[in-house]
Amino acid sequence: MNDIDAWVWWLIGAAALGIPLVVTALPEFGMLAVGAVAAAVVSALGFGAVIQVLTFVVVSVALIAVVRPIAARHGRRGPQLATGVEALKGRQAVVLERVDASGGRIKLAGEVWSARALDTGRAYEAGQEVDVVDIEGATAIVI
Repeated sequence: MNDIDAWVWWLIGAAALGIPLVVTALPEFGMLAVGAVAAAVVSALGFGAVIQVLTFVVVSVALIAVVRPIAARHGRRGPQLATGVEALKGRQAVVLERVDASGGRIKLAGEVWSARALDTGRAYEAGQEVDVVDIEGATAIVI
């Protein structure tokens, strides 16, 4: 066992860190594995154990400090493509039957929807274009 070079042990450590990365999908294990690969390179270049460990720590911590916040920011973002009723919000519709606070009908995305006006004092006549601001159940709220 003493015949094996230190860089081989670092690569074994990197592979060992890759296993929990795949099993748990925690990216931190991948960053530690990259740190181990960097330490293997430093070891292969002939640097001592202290420099190898420092390289492992510095590279791993730097990756975690830089990549983790970026990944967290991207993870919090919702889907970029609106689907379902979310895709209908903000679209224009044509009034088919008078729409007021108590109801009416519109044609939205090729379908007939029940609708009501957001402003209770406002009414929209047949043929007018309105904007959909929200969907409540099967009713479009329009302005």
